[in-house]
Amino acid sequence: MKLVKIINIKGRIILESGLHIGAGDTEMHIGGTDNPVVTHPHTREPYIPGSSLKGKVRSLLELRSGLMSRTGGSPVNTKVLQQVNGDERQEALNILRLFGVSGADNDDMKEIGPTRASFADCSLSKSSLDMARANNWPLTEVKSENTIDRIKGVASNPRFTERVPAGLSFDFNISIKEMADDDSLVDFLLQGLKLLELDALGGSGSRGYGRVRFEFQDESLQNKFAAVSPLA
Repeated sequence: MKLVKIINIKGRIILESGLHIGAGDTEMHIGGTDNPVVTHPHTREPYIPGSSLKGKVRSLLELRSGLMSRTGGSPVNTKVLQQVNGDERQEALNILRLFGVSGADNDDMKEIGPTRASFADCSLSKSSLDMARANNWPLTEVKSENTIDRIKGVASNPRFTERVPAGLSFDFNISIKEMADDDSLVDFLLQGLKLLELDALGGSGSRGYGRVRFEFQDESLQNKFAAVSPLA
């Protein structure tokens, strides 16, 4: 197994709707929100953790693969390779090679090798920061939600969720190690990113949060991405 190339895929994630990726803050503050977004501890600017992007793309590709019936909902692991053949096995190999396996997975790793993809944290783009500062716009919004009593027709149980507003963008950088005998994992990654465009990133996707669009720095990659049909 020989490393022959490292490919850097760069671009912007543009928010088509408000984005909520939670900070996991268990401490309540007077006047605070129920669900704050994750922010940089020094600048207090919101960002998209690389782990959030990687996890959602992987989960969508695994869902598409149909292998969840064999894992009981757990992430695809090396044990699945012993249960499938043909296209299913190649799909499982692509997932494991691109995203890696758990440290507790002790099966033979020679066929898989090192994790190929590395997802960097996504910081706010310079254009978004400049636009917000020039207009004195806040970088987050607080959205109020509630439930409706089906009989009385009144709102109850209000909750407040912090979001990064639509229109802002984040810079992304994904690197892929290309090994001598690999299939095109770049194409496989593009399918996952297209699935994410069709779905949602972060929390409350079913309520319209987290709709995103990808723009690539490389024009040829952008054209290739535009032609991707991940569910065809």
